[in-house]
Amino acid sequence: MRAFIALELPQDFEADVAVLARQLQAQVRGRFMRRDTYHVTLAFLGEIDEAAARQVVDAMDLACGGAPAIQLVPDGLGTFGRPHDATLWLGLRLTPELDALASAVRDQLDVAGVGYDQKAFRPHITLARRAALPRRPLDGPMFPAPATACRVTLFKSVLSQEGVTYKALYRAALGG
Repeated sequence: MRAFIALELPQDFEADVAVLARQLQAQVRGRFMRRDTYHVTLAFLGEIDEAAARQVVDAMDLACGGAPAIQLVPDGLGTFGRPHDATLWLGLRLTPELDALASAVRDQLDVAGVGYDQKAFRPHITLARRAALPRRPLDGPMFPAPATACRVTLFKSVLSQEGVTYKALYRAALGG
């Protein structure tokens, strides 16, 4: 199964991100993500089997046990790729708590011997793929107010003709 570990967004914050995405759709052509796909990836695992999934759950419990809830603070828009075929995202401020959580998750995966994408952690929420960005600056998007995230989730990614769907396999609570 194709899987990743992510910080889930609180519903109000998720709704505000959806409002931002709708504002951007008026200015940017692209394939905008559905609201139910918004998340902050802490570690992309790729293809894993059931045995590895059990190790991931244990790693999540160790990494999240006693970790504080995470403050999500929008920090502007960004892109990966070329302006005519980009991934458009909402960046989040890399707070010490968020950085520590991502590091703890990755450290516990290392200890468990579970592989993951080693790219540097850059907290963001993907808004659109295959986006064609205008040459002019985007008109004043309204960013969501800061919010607090309290769950880290192991997601399974399911591809279909309708697009991608994420199924929660396990959740670990923060703030305990």
